[in-house]
Amino acid sequence: MNGLAGTGSLVGFIARRERVRLAVWILILTVLPIGTARAFLGLYATDQAREQLARTVASNPAMVGLLGPVYGSTIGALTAWRVGTLGALLVGLMAVLTVIRHTREEEETGRRELIGSTVVGRQAPLTAALTVTVGAGLILGLLVAGGLMGTGLPVGGAVAFGAGFAAAALVFAGLAGLAAQLTEGAGAARGVAITGLGGAFLLRVAGDGGEASGLSWLAWLSPLGWFTRLRAFAGERWWVLLLSAGLAGLLVLAGYGLAARRDVGAGVLEPRIGPGSASRGLGSPTGLAWRLHRGSLLGWGIGLAVVGAVFGSVADGIGELIADNPQMAVIFERLGGERGLTDAFFSAALGIVAVVAAAFAVRAALRMRVEEEAGRAEPVLVTATPRLRWAGSHLAFAILGPVVILAAAGVTAGATFGAITGDVGGRTLSVLGAALIQIPAVWVLGGVATALFGLFPRFTALSWAALVACLLLGQLGEILQLPRWALNLSPFTHIPRLPAPDLELTPLIWLVGIAAAMFAAGLAAFRRRDLD
Repeated sequence: MNGLAGTGSLVGFIARRERVRLAVWILILTVLPIGTARAFLGLYATDQAREQLARTVASNPAMVGLLGPVYGSTIGALTAWRVGTLGALLVGLMAVLTVIRHTREEEETGRRELIGSTVVGRQAPLTAALTVTVGAGLILGLLVAGGLMGTGLPVGGAVAFGAGFAAAALVFAGLAGLAAQLTEGAGAARGVAITGLGGAFLLRVAGDGGEASGLSWLAWLSPLGWFTRLRAFAGERWWVLLLSAGLAGLLVLAGYGLAARRDVGAGVLEPRIGPGSASRGLGSPTGLAWRLHRGSLLGWGIGLAVVGAVFGSVADGIGELIADNPQMAVIFERLGGERGLTDAFFSAALGIVAVVAAAFAVRAALRMRVEEEAGRAEPVLVTATPRLRWAGSHLAFAILGPVVILAAAGVTAGATFGAITGDVGGRTLSVLGAALIQIPAVWVLGGVATALFGLFPRFTALSWAALVACLLLGQLGEILQLPRWALNLSPFTHIPRLPAPDLELTPLIWLVGIAAAMFAAGLAAFRRRDLD
């Protein structure tokens, strides 16, 4: 049989299943740069204002590490600086989730074997998943380019910006296709692919933020760094797109090669053979939950500790914003001078880390749904194990796991910055406090996932939509000049900035109360409903 037989039918089937998800992704990622460009047109109406922004805030090493370098002071260049790498990161996430869902997850649930019993070639499922995902990336790129041209931006820069988004979809779709061949589980495959995505982000941050120390070459190792090096709206380097095409081609070829050599349902990396008898710890729901969550907790903790160290290493350059700039010095003196500006940077950076920690909380809470859908929850619950005890063992990681992760990021960020400035103890405590104060907002998103699991288990994916919405509101809400009520929808908007002379506890108490109510509602509903 032709290895690609049935690909067209599978493409139509996947496109139908993904029509809503991909439409939402494309809508959000199209509005993101277009709305930012329009907002910049209103906020920085003169060439002088745009030049000052590009020369000061956008060129500061700390901000370069966080958002990437700025190439010029035009509206297009500023838009590419502000949302380019963030958008490319989200495009990569879209590609990873889509490809894994229609390759490894289909095998894990047994649907791939049923499809394979029909007239479908061996390579058709992977080809169809890649086709739909890359097609969505191309549509996104065209819409973004057209929308930016509609705002009056140059055609070449708009096309380069859209092509950068499409290139990110191409590369990370290939990475996800390869990851799907390596492991036996969809969760492990997502972990491998998202780790690659996170590694690309870290290389870009380290390279862009470490330009003064000669580390800028690291950004050239990252597909996300290639987006900024494409230089949309600043003398486009079209040849950079060849790097994305070349890497994607290698990843796809590797994926096809491995897919042809493995059995359906199996992974290239064979699972480790376990002991003949279970340990005593697995005799309780808590021990089982620890076994299921410990790997991800360790991985996320180490990853965000590294992110914290990177942020701490670039924060020293934030003081350059007020050097030789009397006007900005007066403004930031009201914020506490250079130290106040540095604290503001850490609050912003740790706000991003908190959203990532919230992703861990959502994932830990939704592990209950994964166990339920896979049929592994029922054998546990038919024993003397109460439902609430089983659910509580997973929610313990959704509640305490983010605390560990944020503490790791806060300690490494503060210690790294303190080592540079000569105040390790003081800076570590200060930044650690700025990290831990984000916890109530993280718990709210964990509560959303739990409430959906208990009340509307078929709609638990909405918890991820809420997470993405919080990320976009936090990063772009002010720039897009959204109304205050819209910004207030994100729990992270209500987190006080530390250090503060008079810490306002009321918002934190409200957030903890809302989170507790959502956790309670989800558990109460789960206690009464039937298992799927």
